[in-house]
Amino acid sequence: MALIVDMDKIVSLCKRRGFIFQSSEIYGGLGSAWDYGPLGVELKRNLKQAWWKSVVHERDDMLGLDASILMHPNTWKASGHTENFSDVLVDCKKCKKRFRQDHVGKTCPECGSKDFTEGRPFNLMLKTYLGAVEDESSITYLRPETAQGIFVNFQNCVDTSRKRLPFGIAQVGKSFRNEVTPGNFTFRTREFEQMEVEYFTRPDQAEQSHQKWIEDRFDWYLNLGLKKENLRRRVHADDELAHYAKGCTDIEYHFPFGWSELEGIANRADYDLQQHSKVSGKDLRYQDPVSQEKFFPYVIEPSGGVDRAALAFLVDAYHEEDVEGSTRVVLRLHKNLVPTQVAVLPLLKKNHEIVALAKNLRRDLQKSLTCVYDDTAAIGKLYRRQDEVGTFFCVTVDVQSLEDKQVTVRSRDTMKQERVSVDRLKDYLTEKFSNDF
Repeated sequence: MALIVDMDKIVSLCKRRGFIFQSSEIYGGLGSAWDYGPLGVELKRNLKQAWWKSVVHERDDMLGLDASILMHPNTWKASGHTENFSDVLVDCKKCKKRFRQDHVGKTCPECGSKDFTEGRPFNLMLKTYLGAVEDESSITYLRPETAQGIFVNFQNCVDTSRKRLPFGIAQVGKSFRNEVTPGNFTFRTREFEQMEVEYFTRPDQAEQSHQKWIEDRFDWYLNLGLKKENLRRRVHADDELAHYAKGCTDIEYHFPFGWSELEGIANRADYDLQQHSKVSGKDLRYQDPVSQEKFFPYVIEPSGGVDRAALAFLVDAYHEEDVEGSTRVVLRLHKNLVPTQVAVLPLLKKNHEIVALAKNLRRDLQKSLTCVYDDTAAIGKLYRRQDEVGTFFCVTVDVQSLEDKQVTVRSRDTMKQERVSVDRLKDYLTEKFSNDF
């Protein structure tokens, strides 16, 4: 029988083991804001690195970019966010709670009342001011998406890279949305991180590129270990599409709270570059270097959330099993995502020779692998602790190690142990992580 993972177990593990903490917890916390702890930040870093390797370094048609979070206000006028980026809100007249209109049926979710105010638009962009004077002229916004930083730099990237169509620009960065109803732990938050590509192509090649990106992005999640039965593609109906989009397919994951979006892959047509050309007065058409033809490229946009992906990988990797009458919790994270690759553990922490050898091994291994040393519990408990955070291998230094210069290497997934000589330990482990398991 398959394990049913509930969010309480994931939230508890994240807090207990240092993956994710409530933001500003000592002051009572800040709603829908989360801090990634020592292990969580490593998971996120590995996730972003795996994405960048896949969509940038392993392709010859991609560029990278890191655009500013703060942008000229006209950016959001051109993109349509100033006028269109809003939710319609209603208030319950009885309990005074506020809800998104599309999240409310005929009765209030809190008190059951059917008496609501008229719907009112609420802009989701977070507003701030630039400069010494807070007036209308100094209003700016924290970006609600990373895409526009790519569009306004399209011509810069073409001029400096000399790339020809089709090519893409990738970016990882923070975005901000004043969500009315955030929730489900880190799934929907007001501050979040995106992994986004804008892929520029000729209009007649756009549909083919769109389908190829859908397949490639779906396979990326599978290749990093997500179970196929927990992933699906969902094509947007016509009434779901943004006004500029010719098509969009979501990659969804089956979270404990239901099927929800991990990543959307949209065909944005030529809307964005046209809009920025109109508002800025700059000609952002692409000129073919051979035919000299000028036109606005179509854009395929794979856009995923770092936080959502990290949550999905944590949920999918969570596993419980019975070992000799007790429950072993293990995170079966992919080898490219684990926060810690190797833990070095001394069997006897009061034996100075064992401790010295273990610490020397840790210092040597950490030059090429993510490695920790731990002597704060008995060896059985240390193993369970490392299993619970996904550490791939545990290296145990014992009394026999002082004599035969060998250590015990224990695998996370099989719990099998193997004696490996100290002088070849580093090569042994490095080879394990360079090959498929």
